[in-house]
Amino acid sequence: MKKLKSILLGLLTVMTLTSQNNVPVYLDNSQPLELRVKDALSKMTLEEKVKLCTAQSKFSSHGVPRLGIPEIWMSDGPHGVREEIEWDSWNAAKWTNDSCTAFPALTCLAATFNTQLSRDYGVAIGEEARYRRKDILLGPGVNIYRTPLNGRNFEYMGEDPYLAARIAVPYIKGVQQNGVAGCVKHYALNNQEVWRGHINVNLSDRALHEIYLPAFKASVEEAEVWSIMGAYNQFRGQHCCHNELLLNKILKADWKFDGVVVTDWGGTHDTKQAALYGLDIEMGSYTNGLSSKATFGYNDYYLANPFLELLKKGEVPMSVLDDKARRILRLIFRTSMMGNRPYGRFVCDDHSNTARRVAEEGIVLLKNDKQFLPISAARFKKIAVIGENATRSMTEGGGSSTLKVKYEISPLDGLQKAYGLQNIVYSKGYSTGPSVYGRVIEPKENQKELFDAAVLAAKDAELVFFVGGLNKNHEQDCEAGDRTTYNLPFNQDNLIREILKVNKNVVVVLVSGNAIAMPWLKDVPAVLQSWYLGSESGNALANIITGKVNPSGKLPFSFPVKLEDSGAHAFGEISYPGDSINQEYKEDILVGYRWFDTKKIKPLFPFGFGLSYTTYEYGKMSADKKQYAADETIQLSFTLKNTGNVDGAEAVQIYASQPKASVVRPAKELKAFDKISLKAGETKTVVLNVKVKDLAFFNDKTHSWTVEPGEFVLYNAASAAEIKSTVKIQVK
Repeated sequence: MKKLKSILLGLLTVMTLTSQNNVPVYLDNSQPLELRVKDALSKMTLEEKVKLCTAQSKFSSHGVPRLGIPEIWMSDGPHGVREEIEWDSWNAAKWTNDSCTAFPALTCLAATFNTQLSRDYGVAIGEEARYRRKDILLGPGVNIYRTPLNGRNFEYMGEDPYLAARIAVPYIKGVQQNGVAGCVKHYALNNQEVWRGHINVNLSDRALHEIYLPAFKASVEEAEVWSIMGAYNQFRGQHCCHNELLLNKILKADWKFDGVVVTDWGGTHDTKQAALYGLDIEMGSYTNGLSSKATFGYNDYYLANPFLELLKKGEVPMSVLDDKARRILRLIFRTSMMGNRPYGRFVCDDHSNTARRVAEEGIVLLKNDKQFLPISAARFKKIAVIGENATRSMTEGGGSSTLKVKYEISPLDGLQKAYGLQNIVYSKGYSTGPSVYGRVIEPKENQKELFDAAVLAAKDAELVFFVGGLNKNHEQDCEAGDRTTYNLPFNQDNLIREILKVNKNVVVVLVSGNAIAMPWLKDVPAVLQSWYLGSESGNALANIITGKVNPSGKLPFSFPVKLEDSGAHAFGEISYPGDSINQEYKEDILVGYRWFDTKKIKPLFPFGFGLSYTTYEYGKMSADKKQYAADETIQLSFTLKNTGNVDGAEAVQIYASQPKASVVRPAKELKAFDKISLKAGETKTVVLNVKVKDLAFFNDKTHSWTVEPGEFVLYNAASAAEIKSTVKIQVK
């Protein structure tokens, strides 16, 4: 038996895959990754290398069948594994075993301010992708929230680059431990959907490096992400999917990215630029594939036959092709040809629990006059639930984030379970029509009848839950279109006003991935920002409202009072949305709370804001010393006490400022945070670290990060607008 085991182990050590031509490719995972890549590359023909660079279907790219190298399978998206679609069309394949768990949208994940929970999220969604035999999960999205009108803000992680980076890194690590590549997107500056396919973005190098690139950089350097998706838009005259500065210089040279750059679907525009300026795999949506009706079939892709011809003519060096093929092979060996690759799991209790925990920790309590919430089941017996979003599926629509889910608990389901079916009356209030990609479908129902019925239901109730907001329809929170107004759509503002005339006990629950105007805010006792919460939406919402869970979410972006208060909208149309050809980011580095704080504009709700059912007492913060060198770390400590009578969790935040600098600096910038759980009456000592090098600004003149010596102020805060204590330190 020992001899047999020895023989088997020996065979495993030298195990190879042999083609009909007796050409082996190493499968032995004890061999270094680069050796396996080198071996495979040496056995490939010119044509096989080129094939690796293009799609073969809507969601897969070529392998090398002769050598036993598998194709790459990709899937949307950042919030759940998309249903299977047909090979050559966007139609559903109508499988019966591809209904996934829907996780909360990434705005909700960012609102948790909880990096461990982000890791759990990544592990769970990675397991679902692995079970479905996917090699690349097309997420997370880390584009910066610049305007409340951006249709895809709900897919991203807010307005602050530090928060986005810290949440993205554990997400990616969690996904990739399953042998599934994360694909951080959309690199870069895809901060609006209107004209996204061609708008040319111009901004300073400083804004680029300080605001729009840090989350991508952390994804590469810290999370070691295996793939990145290019953006549709242009940057300084070149499309981002083949942009010499973004891809070759910054991503691959400066950051040493060794993975694969994938286009957004249809984001390639030129063969030579795609070849020379950093693109590795071209995916597309502009073909129906291999049929006789195809006007741009897979062989016609820019990196397919046209690329092959340039190589044969010598117009593109073979080394360029080898670099692309090497990167793609590296990804394949990290995923589908990975040794000991986990099998994954799909739609299980653990994933539901993770989805619910993220939803609960991400819901933000925006207003709670006289502790109106939580509401016990015994407090009110006649409850009206009003609003289409109480019953509408929020896992559908939104573009590429749409999901086919195993189950979805609606807000109405959750509230009925919590308060009793017999105590609740539901009235729709308004109707928005179905979710259809790229266009608005007018609802067929009589809006006045729905409006009047809702007001009547509110009048007859003791308590009203208004569940409204946006809904992932076109021109709300949806790919391929931005919002057209900052106010609530479908006459919801007027409906809330009329409800308040007949009933003052109104809790407004906003379902959205964007800030909205709230002209009725002063008249409602309680407001919850609930995001798109996924499969466990209703359970999570009910747990917060009843007090079973104490809210601890904090806003990952600011809510302006009016749209014109935002930096992106303060400089006219050239700043947003541009003139249809060019766009100038005139607010520069002053994005989000940096703009509000520096310009002294009071927001409706500040970045980092969120209420609780308990109260916290912050002790005075201190630093471990008063003076630091550029390579040192500042250790900050303070006590935090839960002074209420219920358990809770507080997202503490550290901001920094440099009062006297040679360049314009924001009033303050987030530099550290943590989520601290405390029992009622409990006190903890909180210790947070800030690296001195993270106090740097990007110097346009030297094209490097600069820490200027002098005084810095560090703020201990509950939000960008609620400073608890300050510490001044000196940097040598």
